[in-house]
Amino acid sequence: MKLTGTPNPQRSRLPALRPSLILPVLIFIIAEALTPIISAAQSSDVPHRIYSSAKSGFDDFDSMARALENMDVVFVGETHDDPETHRLELLLLASLYEKRRNVAISLEMFERDTQTIIDSYLAGAIAEEEFLKQSRPWPRYRTDYRPLVEFARAHKLPVIASNVPRRLATGVATGGGLSVLTRLPPEEMQWIAAEISAPRDGYWSRFRGIMGNHNGSTMDEARLFAFYEAQCLKDDTMAEAIARFWQGAPSPKPLVIHYNGSFHSNYGDGTVARTRSRLPVAKIAVITIAPVENLDSINVSAEAGKADYLIFCLRTKKIERK
Repeated sequence: MKLTGTPNPQRSRLPALRPSLILPVLIFIIAEALTPIISAAQSSDVPHRIYSSAKSGFDDFDSMARALENMDVVFVGETHDDPETHRLELLLLASLYEKRRNVAISLEMFERDTQTIIDSYLAGAIAEEEFLKQSRPWPRYRTDYRPLVEFARAHKLPVIASNVPRRLATGVATGGGLSVLTRLPPEEMQWIAAEISAPRDGYWSRFRGIMGNHNGSTMDEARLFAFYEAQCLKDDTMAEAIARFWQGAPSPKPLVIHYNGSFHSNYGDGTVARTRSRLPVAKIAVITIAPVENLDSINVSAEAGKADYLIFCLRTKKIERK
């Protein structure tokens, strides 16, 4: 391991899915009683506005999807607990699958040591109850991420469990930084990236600005940097998982859609930068989904530079995690 002013936006509508796509999904839904997929797949008008950084103006969903279908990796940065965000994520997956078919999903929300469990579930070898028991799903998995996994299962798409096991990231954050990884047993080393870096760059500055006074309690610099190293551990590990999958896939190469918290991909930092370093020839695009209070008074300048596409959606009242 190497340690080293806002334009006048126009409301856009999501394209209706073709019957050829909806029919197999509905068959699977009826068979498995997949209520989350029914509600999301039939929501053809999720209130949103899309801003294209390349065009310096607002765009529509289908134009964005047509541009993204030619990418190798698309990063989708989310606000974890926003329901409208997750509805848009599923619709984006369905739209790109409709156009490209050769698609894989990568998730921050599953850790690398659960990959065989996910593969077994996707293949139908184990029941969902056993899958959930062994895969350590995030809170609100059923409403937020199950629709993505079940879409993959219905269409036989790979799902990459990309993240580092939480216990290892916690060890770095609370145990003094990346140096603790040198004491890991060999069986644990396979779950972390072979190369990990934590440069004191713009990413570090943004991290320090957000976390330096987190919840009103000021961290000392050494402790804060250990938390940053844990963040970078996640970034490098997710990037390595994406790169290994893409490099190992046969031609034509698939489109990998990676879902993560937006800080991991905003400004092309974090997981994006580390994926680019591992896949220098890959075509990569970044999306940030930004919940806002009012779609008619969007402050684009506040989000400028974060992504190739900014998808603004109406902020939904947070739902208590269960």
